[in-house]
Amino acid sequence: MTELAAELAGYDEAVSRYDPVIGLETHVELGTVTKMFCGCPTAFGAEPNSAVCPVCLGLPGSLPVTNRVAIEYTIRIGLALNCSIATWCRFARKNYFYPDMPKNFQISQYDEPLCTDGWLDVPVGETVVRVGVERVHLEEDTGKSLHVGGATGRIHGADHSLVDYNRAGIPLVEVVTKPVAGTGALAPVVARAYVTELRDLMRALAVSDVRMEEGSLRCDVNVSLAPRGSATWGTRTETKNVNSLRSVERAVRFEIERQAAVLDGGRRVIQETRHFHEETGTTTAGRSKEEAQDYRYFPEPDLVPVAPSREWVEQIRAQLPELPAARRARLQAEWGLSDQDMASLRNAGALDLVAETVAAGAPPEQARNWWLGELSRRANESGTELAALPVTPAQVARVSELVESGALNTKLARQVLDGVLAGEGSPDGIVAARGLAVVSDDQALLAAIDEAVAANPDVAEKVRSGKTAAAGVLVGAVMKATRGQADAARARELILQRLAPPA
Repeated sequence: MTELAAELAGYDEAVSRYDPVIGLETHVELGTVTKMFCGCPTAFGAEPNSAVCPVCLGLPGSLPVTNRVAIEYTIRIGLALNCSIATWCRFARKNYFYPDMPKNFQISQYDEPLCTDGWLDVPVGETVVRVGVERVHLEEDTGKSLHVGGATGRIHGADHSLVDYNRAGIPLVEVVTKPVAGTGALAPVVARAYVTELRDLMRALAVSDVRMEEGSLRCDVNVSLAPRGSATWGTRTETKNVNSLRSVERAVRFEIERQAAVLDGGRRVIQETRHFHEETGTTTAGRSKEEAQDYRYFPEPDLVPVAPSREWVEQIRAQLPELPAARRARLQAEWGLSDQDMASLRNAGALDLVAETVAAGAPPEQARNWWLGELSRRANESGTELAALPVTPAQVARVSELVESGALNTKLARQVLDGVLAGEGSPDGIVAARGLAVVSDDQALLAAIDEAVAANPDVAEKVRSGKTAAAGVLVGAVMKATRGQADAARARELILQRLAPPA
């Protein structure tokens, strides 16, 4: 039957009748200097097929050698995810033909993974969801196919295909969750929150740059539905290679709506892989997985087993950095934030930016206000991520310092940020070049005040009679005359002195 976007159940109705179960398989390219089994560089963006050698191309007579740093990084990840670390494990050959797998097999871990049975606590709103981790195993990444021609960028309808083997052999960790049940309507949010927390964890561990837009973090999203109260889970689908946090949430939501419509229509959900379409937020069928595929796993004969000593594992454990959850708790206490304030920072992607701005000297409240206020507005207007704005935390801290010292007011500070975002230079340089310093010289202010009083005699008379609130009109006139550069507080003081009733 042809799938139509209209064949969707309403989301609220779907989760009222069905219990979703999700599972996430996240692939993380490790940030090692060289590949998993050879000395080829791993830097992103090299000329196609320039970072290859006989080993990662699988040429006859070549022999792999395990990258020790990749093993260490994987143990680091496993420990941070509360996993048990194997005392002995080995690599296996996963055999299948695919154009971007030059050897026609992938060196991976099958029934003997390096890390097993862990968990990750994931903040979701004001609650914490514990997501079980089934395994963390290490393998090599595949190459990349480019399908030229056609409307979708996929092989169907393409004129021809090209293959870049630069990525083939890059160390790849796969983190596989246990089934996550009981989240109900929050399933899409929990999925996104889990991948977000996992990404932050990888960053804190310094094992990967986790740039989803470059493919160094990719997620396969599993979803199944069962009638509410059923003791048996439904048939799952696996949406492959979802490459943004927003898309993870959208993929889960769409599959819940789609599968609910299938079940409502008396049909059965087919166990299959599916493709996610970023432009529409929909998924379409890939290949069936209803019959088990035989990858003919067998131990990799060219590699010795991996047997990390307990001493080495404990040494790695002792060197783990402060993990994201502990860091958030510390910063929240230091900055005096509520749970809601901290959630707002995380949701906006501003936590690290605010922390770096505070480290550069800004008060936490001011740092938070700039990033969540003016700069978030600029990011929304330009359709970019907050961290992608061309302004550094140190520059924001300097703008904050200029405001705190009285050298700038808020209006002028926004103009300084305009200049920074436009690439005009440092905050101090922009203040000088644009002549944006606050006018706080009493003589200059008094001249502007006298003009304002002369132009508004009725207002001046109200102030003389004791109605000091009317001074705001005169302050406004002074600000207009000085193009917003007057020190408003000092101007008000001088106005009240000037118009004070005689003793």
